[in-house]
Order: sequence, then C-alpha cells, then structure tokens
Amino acid sequence: MSTSATLRPLVKAALLGALSGSRSATPLAVLALHHDSAEARGSWQRWALFRSPVGRGVAVAAGAGELVGDKLPATPSRVGAGPLLGRATSGAVVGAAISTTAGDGHRVAGAVAGALGALAGSWLFYLARRAVVEKTGLPDLVVALVEDAVAVSGSVAVVRSR
Repeated sequence: MSTSATLRPLVKAALLGALSGSRSATPLAVLALHHDSAEARGSWQRWALFRSPVGRGVAVAAGAGELVGDKLPATPSRVGAGPLLGRATSGAVVGAAISTTAGDGHRVAGAVAGALGALAGSWLFYLARRAVVEKTGLPDLVVALVEDAVAVSGSVAVVRSR
C-alpha cells in the first residue's frame, strides 16, 4: 500500500474528528445515514451501532438534537473538560470507523487521529465562532447556524470522499 493510500484514511479520520469538535454527534449521524454507501464501505458498517436500524436512528436523533441543543443558553461550553472528553470520544469512534474504509489495520491509528482532530476542532471552532461574533457583531445564533452547515456538509464530504 502506498504512503498516500495509508495516509488518506488517517486524514479522513482527523477531519471527521475535527468536525466532531464542532458538533460531536453530527459525524456519527452522517455515518449512520451513509450506512449503505459504496464510497464509505468498511467494516464499520457491521458495527452494532451502524448495523442496527435502531442504532442508526439513535445516532441521527442525537445529531439532530445536538443541532438544536447547541443554541440553548444552558448548553455548556464545548471546551470544558466534560464536553472535550465527549468530543474526543466521538472523534475516536468516527475516526476508527472511517479508517476501516482502507482496511481494519488502520482502526487504532484512525481512533487516535479522530480524537486528536476533535480536540483541535473543539478549540478551533470555539475560537472561530467567538471571533466572528465579536468582529462582525452578528448574533451568535446566526454564526452557530453557519457552523451547523459546515459540520453537516463537511461530514458528508469526508464520508463520501474516496
């Protein structure tokens, strides 16, 4: 296997992880919605979460719920210890999953890349959202909706990429 073929699944894992830093459940939901996708074929499709219609439904519901929950005033900061741990865990799961599209040999490296991507993405999206609100005066809700669009479309693009 060439170096680029080895790196590709790890780059995809890191990117999905970074998007988990924005919306932790969105990449999981996108994987669930692409369960039968030829572009994302891998052993992850046989994992209990994604094999079961109920599991896929829960992942999609969690993704939709998070898109709403993020806008609520009581939602904790994504860069607190608990939310960071949750995002790193989500990043590890999606990283491990997407890395199996190149064979199961990349699963652990994919999980690490996804978790590290999620930690970096959490801070990147947090700081970017805060800066855009401060510099432009746009309401946080508007910026959050743009961030939603980036998380959803970015996750779809990574999952569908070859």
